[in-house]
Amino acid sequence: MRDEGAAGPDPPFESPHQSPGQSTVESVFREERGRLLASLIRRFGDLDLAEEVTSEAVEAALVHWPVEGVPAKPGAWLLTTARRKAVDRLRRDQAYAARLAILQVEADRADPAPPADADGELPDERLQMFFTCAHPALAAEDRTALTLRCLAGLTTHEVGRAFLVPTATMAQRIVRAKKKIREACIPFRVPGADELPERLPEVLQVLYSIFTEGYAASSGPRLQRLDLAEESIRLAQILRRLLPAEREVSGLLALMLLTHARRDTRTGPEGELVLLDDQDRSRWDRTMIEEGLGLVLAALTGGPPGPYGVQAAIAALHDEAADLATTDWPQVVALYDVLLVLAPSPVVELNRAVAVAMRDGPEAGLTLLDELADEPRLRGHHPYPATRGDLLHRLGRLPEAATAYREALDLAGTEPERAHLRSKLTEIQPPNPADETGT
Repeated sequence: MRDEGAAGPDPPFESPHQSPGQSTVESVFREERGRLLASLIRRFGDLDLAEEVTSEAVEAALVHWPVEGVPAKPGAWLLTTARRKAVDRLRRDQAYAARLAILQVEADRADPAPPADADGELPDERLQMFFTCAHPALAAEDRTALTLRCLAGLTTHEVGRAFLVPTATMAQRIVRAKKKIREACIPFRVPGADELPERLPEVLQVLYSIFTEGYAASSGPRLQRLDLAEESIRLAQILRRLLPAEREVSGLLALMLLTHARRDTRTGPEGELVLLDDQDRSRWDRTMIEEGLGLVLAALTGGPPGPYGVQAAIAALHDEAADLATTDWPQVVALYDVLLVLAPSPVVELNRAVAVAMRDGPEAGLTLLDELADEPRLRGHHPYPATRGDLLHRLGRLPEAATAYREALDLAGTEPERAHLRSKLTEIQPPNPADETGT
């Protein structure tokens, strides 16, 4: 029985006590999941079927690999196993197979030749499916959420974090998008070249959300998930070869490169969080920065700026500064003003408040933060109370700062972030007299 109320099966390796075989399967699955699903969706034209047989293939690997050893090409093993399981399902369910066959005929009839990149080769299969899932028949947020969950491999919680909505709300969106695909008989096909610009904004949003989860993980023991960040950069590079004249593609790739250039200095030897002011800027990746700066120029010339180009310009100002104090904060604030017009959001307002605090002092920044206190999308966003705590700390309002830090600690998802907030609390909380006297 197909589960019509689920956002999608989770990988079957949730136990904290994993065997070496389980660990290998998880590693392969995280690396290959997007390719696996994209191949299966293109072959069978059904997202639910692709997810289900992918999960079954992983379960089979958990049984066979610890006994028989990991195959030389584990991704190919998973794909072959999943295909066989899909065929077995279709043989057992003739009505379902007939419906898929009709969808495939419709898709073949409407499907133009897939677009080629600048080198004459097809772009990455996952990138093709990103464009496929950006179908205009789906609501914009639903199709982006669906792509992030099903093709990018983010959990429902991680996708919810990207949209600043509860996990349950995001699960409902994903289910709604799948239902729309089924009921409207939307075919999974690679869009033609004339359709790419219309679908491009959603694809850019997907890549940016993947990168954001890689840059600042929503949960887990590590601050960064470098595999996600680097994969999103790779896909953005393919996308730029595919659409070299699209300035926002250049802007997004520039933003990723200029931010990822600091990756090695954002955590310490034990994985602890290192703030921007304390990072060793001599260790930033200068080659990546130079490439990003060139892309910023391409993104900001030839017409009005786009949101990704403006964000990339802000990242460039940080990368070019010798330290935090000499950063061109007036220019950063001005760019956030532009960004608020192009892509208004509470997160942009939060970041602008930080820049204003650096330009005009903590009191000015705190005033702006307090104006966002009733913004529902920031209630579960731990950087908001953490930033308030920092500004209150700088103003000497220590009890209020401690309250804000505790709120942020309750919301923070990764251990490095929680450890940092605990250290801030230790700095400002006076010792308990009862502890000192032993009573």
